[in-house]
Amino acid sequence: MTDTAKSKAIALLLLAAGLAVICTAWGFQLIGGYVPCKLCLEQRVPYYAGLPLTVFGLLLMSRSRPRLAGGVMVVVALVFAYGAGLGIYQSGAEWGFWAGPSDCGGGSAGPADATNMLSALKSTRVVSCTEASWRMLGLSFAGWNAVASAGLTLLAALSAALSLRGGRQP
Repeated sequence: MTDTAKSKAIALLLLAAGLAVICTAWGFQLIGGYVPCKLCLEQRVPYYAGLPLTVFGLLLMSRSRPRLAGGVMVVVALVFAYGAGLGIYQSGAEWGFWAGPSDCGGGSAGPADATNMLSALKSTRVVSCTEASWRMLGLSFAGWNAVASAGLTLLAALSAALSLRGGRQP
């Protein structure tokens, strides 16, 4: 198997895994009823940017543009590394290792008119970035995102390295 073929297979794995992670986050929100905080929503942005970039990288690999594809995959790795950093930051704030953001809260937007404001305030749930709403094996949503994003970073970096190596002229 050539380096370019390996790079493409790894990028396809990255795409599938990334889609599984973001779909799981949406599933916990829409089906499970977990309301994301501001920082949780920010941790989704690398998926919204990194996954389309991965598709673009795959397209370049299919068009025999390995160097350009490798460059795109380097950007994908940086995007997911940023996502891992966000997950680590929020996890540390949840464990009390450092302070979380002071403006972090979630919930829904306020009512359109003032008459329903009091009832809306009673039913609106503000979500803190420093309190884990769920844990599995000791990790919160943010902790699992840090793990997933780090894994995606490694996959993107490996795909990039193989694409760039496969793009060298003999």
